[in-house]
This record gives sequence, structure tokens and C-alpha cells, in this order.
Amino acid sequence: MNINVILFPDFETLDVFGPVEVFGKVDKCTLEYYSLEGGIISNKDRIRIETQKIDNTKTDDVLFIPGGGGTRKEVDNIEFLNQIKSLAEKSLYVLTVCTGSALLARTGLLDGKKATSNKRAFDWVKSNSDKVNWIQQARWVVDGKYYTSSGVSAGIDMALGFVSDFKGKEIAEEIAFRIEYNWQRDKNHDDFWK
Repeated sequence: MNINVILFPDFETLDVFGPVEVFGKVDKCTLEYYSLEGGIISNKDRIRIETQKIDNTKTDDVLFIPGGGGTRKEVDNIEFLNQIKSLAEKSLYVLTVCTGSALLARTGLLDGKKATSNKRAFDWVKSNSDKVNWIQQARWVVDGKYYTSSGVSAGIDMALGFVSDFKGKEIAEEIAFRIEYNWQRDKNHDDFWK
């Protein structure tokens, strides 16, 4: 399985590297990093990642879209959104963390679907599409090929849930134990929603 991670300036560090820690422990799983123009992408935590140009993706297994402060700008970047839409339509699965769901919502691909996002940015995320059935209390939501998670660390829970769905619960539990993480297994409950 190949996971195409889409990055943009000011992505949220844990949105990316929490799930990457999980996916990196799965046999035969590869991770590739892409951005609109390719090159170095950085964020406010001074993380710098070398990326490939987004239109050079090699496979269409899983598209992974993090959130972060940069989404506020990228929701108006039509070229970026068109690339996300094209990749998402071809991908077997699409996973978002935090405000990454706002980017996906702006493409129209979440219209009529259930989704969630970061609770502290929930009103802003909802303002990007009133055609999505936004589920505020969920830790993560699965609707068809779309997995959306709440804020930041919820991406780790969703990643483990995704692994559980496709590789088995035992493998997901082994990964959670290996990284010493208390996995929130109930996708319908998020302590942060209130």
C-alpha cells in the first residue's frame, strides 16, 4: 500500500507525523510526500520536508491530507484544490486529519457525506461547505472511502482505525503498543467535542 501525503506551508506537525509513525510500522506500506510545486515545505515548528510535485504521484492507493494553519490560505487555492480533487477521485481511500477536511470539503467530494474535523476550528471548517453532514462529537468518521478525523492527535487514532480495518485489529493493537500509545478505539467519541 502506498500513502501519498499532501503537504503545504504551515501544515500541523502531529497531523502528519502521528499517522506516519503508525503507517510506517505496516509491512509493505510506503510513504511519499507531495506539494503543489514540489521542493521544501516547512511549518511553524521549523519542520522542513522535501516533497515531489503533486502531479507526479505514482500510485493511487491512499491520499492523506493533514490540517494546520496553512489550510486557511489553501482553501482559496483553486489550483491546489483541483489537484486534491483529481487525486482523491483516483485514490482508493482518502484520509484527512484536523482542518484537512476543509480542503477536501471545498472540492465537493464530501457533499452528502459524513465527516468531522478539529473541534476548536469546527465552525470555520463547516463554513467551507454546508453540503457535508458534519459530525462534531466523533473522534473520526468513515463514509465510504473517506476517513476524516478530529484535531491533531485524533489522526493517530484514525490511522490505527484504518490499519485495523484493512490489516486487522491485532496489527493495529501491536502498533499502538509498540509506540506506547493509548488508542481511542471508539471513533464515535471525542472528549474534546464539548
